[in-house]
Amino acid sequence: MTRERVMEILKEAGVLLEGHFQLTSGRHSDKYLQCAKIFQDTRYSEELCADLAAKFKDKNVELVIGPAIGAISMSYEVSRHLGVRNIFAERENGAMTLRRSFTVEPGQRVLVVEDVVTTGGSVREVIDLVRAQGGEVIGVGVVVDRTGGKIDFGVPLESVISIDVVSFEPEDCPLCKAGVSVVKPGSRNLK
Repeated sequence: MTRERVMEILKEAGVLLEGHFQLTSGRHSDKYLQCAKIFQDTRYSEELCADLAAKFKDKNVELVIGPAIGAISMSYEVSRHLGVRNIFAERENGAMTLRRSFTVEPGQRVLVVEDVVTTGGSVREVIDLVRAQGGEVIGVGVVVDRTGGKIDFGVPLESVISIDVVSFEPEDCPLCKAGVSVVKPGSRNLK
């Protein structure tokens, strides 16, 4: 899949927003990627997730998992292309956990997926959860890597597209200093 096609999908789906945003991580940025919009249209999610799944087709993936809510549809779509089972992790009392009788079997080869990565906090929590269950994390797959390839999870990372989007701690944010109102479009309440 070409970078041009990915950018075309992101634009068509209304994923890329510009302004002053408070990210899920708590950092601020002048760009926000609302990747959930990709999954409103099965044409886009199928194309992007097929591309991501292809990057792991020879890795003997046995299970795909992602953090709720953003990666629920994505986990399903990537697992469909790989022909394996999928589950999702969700927050309970502030911690990632497996509910709904979901399990990771000891030794199971697991692919962790996420729609967009900035600091990787949720992905790291899911990796820790999989390992605590005895699973082997064979890689992380994301639609959009906002770090421009700088993030390291200690396992192979594959993305459909990597974009270096600048973000700031709130106290260092030039938009805050300029008095621009901040918007918090993410789905998770911040601490």
